[in-house]
Amino acid sequence: MKQLVWRTIVVVMRELLWRCVWNKVDWRKLLFLGVVMTIVGILVPTFAFPHAVNMGFLSPPLAGSSYMPWNGSVQLREAVTEARVQQFPPLSASSVLSLNTIVPSRNKRATATQRKKSVLKRRKKKSKENDELKVFLPPPRSPIPPRMQRHIRSLSSNDALLYAKKEIERAPVVTDDPYLSASIFRNISVFKRSYELMEMILKVYIYPDGDRPIFHEPHLYGIYASEGWFMKFMEASREFVTRDPEKAHLFYLPYSARQLELALYVPNSHNLRPLSIFMRDYANMIAAKYPFWNRTHGLDHFLVACHDWGPYTLTMHKELTKNTIKALCNADVSEGIFTAGQDVSLPETTIRTPKRPLRNVGGGVRVSQRPILAFFAGNMHGRVRPKLLKYWHNKDDDMKIYGPLPIGVSRKMTYVQHMKSSKYCLCPKGYEVNSPRIVEAIYYECVPVIIADNFVLPFSEILDWNAFSVVVAEKDIPELKEILLAIPLRRYLTMLANLKMVQKHFLWNPRPLRYDLFHMILHSIWFSRLNQIQIPQSQ
Repeated sequence: MKQLVWRTIVVVMRELLWRCVWNKVDWRKLLFLGVVMTIVGILVPTFAFPHAVNMGFLSPPLAGSSYMPWNGSVQLREAVTEARVQQFPPLSASSVLSLNTIVPSRNKRATATQRKKSVLKRRKKKSKENDELKVFLPPPRSPIPPRMQRHIRSLSSNDALLYAKKEIERAPVVTDDPYLSASIFRNISVFKRSYELMEMILKVYIYPDGDRPIFHEPHLYGIYASEGWFMKFMEASREFVTRDPEKAHLFYLPYSARQLELALYVPNSHNLRPLSIFMRDYANMIAAKYPFWNRTHGLDHFLVACHDWGPYTLTMHKELTKNTIKALCNADVSEGIFTAGQDVSLPETTIRTPKRPLRNVGGGVRVSQRPILAFFAGNMHGRVRPKLLKYWHNKDDDMKIYGPLPIGVSRKMTYVQHMKSSKYCLCPKGYEVNSPRIVEAIYYECVPVIIADNFVLPFSEILDWNAFSVVVAEKDIPELKEILLAIPLRRYLTMLANLKMVQKHFLWNPRPLRYDLFHMILHSIWFSRLNQIQIPQSQ
């Protein structure tokens, strides 16, 4: 019956089209006839075969009662689901439209793309982790009791320093600290108590005077970056900086020896006099403008300079040279400018990427995979390095001693890879006693061998350098291999473990953390100031 109806419709439409082509017709009647035929074509099959035709836009009949209370919404959904399952049985695989088969392929491509992105992201994250040290966060500061806060605030600056000095002398014994390693300190109890008192008490006033770039503009890259990073963090500190000079315990002269050289030194002139005159005039201006310098003649003032010329830029002002606390990379006691116990030996750090100061830190390989006994590569300036090259360059396979690292060698193994693959890294002095290789060796987990007579090692007032380094006199360079081989394996492993423990104290973190390099430098300056304080005998 259904086929007969559709055949009749087809015959009528064919006859109609033939008459439209070969005869003139009334289009209004034709349109009316088309509407009638469309209605007939839809309604006739629907009423003739009500159960055989299911239209997509019609809802299937529901099983069960037509009445359902409002609180029976769950039962209603179940009834609807059962009815639809009965009316629409599962489709076979052959009845699925071809359009649906495109979706899985797109999903596969999307999944493959996501996998590639995740792999690349993991590789990038892994390479970044390999480039940078995983920094273990120090414990937070212990809260200061309100009564103690009120007591400290009530003290004058001198009385506060006197109080700190007494507290350090009776520091409680530290036997086990989860973050600080006692083996690398001379006296961990003294250091920890002094550091805690610094956090509680110390306030620094920074002189606002001085034009850029010599003042207030930190130099953050290269081998003289230490002075710049300290300046950056000091001027940004809310914890230690005060705007009220009457509350200050220390006064900071915020100049950069490197920027001073770039601004005033005439290349190849070998004349440092203009730099010294500039610093003399600056100190005289500070003394004339403010009363604080004259109260102590500069004893509570400090500066930070890493450039080799830092000490020599101060020589035309007596109090600036003799009285101030000088944090200098060029910590040479033989020249009469740096005073051990008063001045601070500033670590010289090489920063190649200021946005990533911790790049390549860590990652030294295990001892069994370090084929090189001792390594050095660098420029041949000063008196010690040529002597080192004379005795050990191409003389022994265990001793990789070069001038500038040859291109052929660096292609096989970079400078950093050499350090990470060596048991000992030689740190001979250049023109001056300081060398950035000392901190590089600490970064790359290679025990430093320091060859620089008259050099005061950084933080030597609190750190025990014998625990993680070797000091060799310049005259003993010919016996260098014998000295290193005489060190027992057990002691070497202990030094290597201590080296990894001391590493966190030499890091320039993107933001300062407790006990890091910024805080260690500031603590050394604070500790030096406390050493100037004399406790009255009656107390």
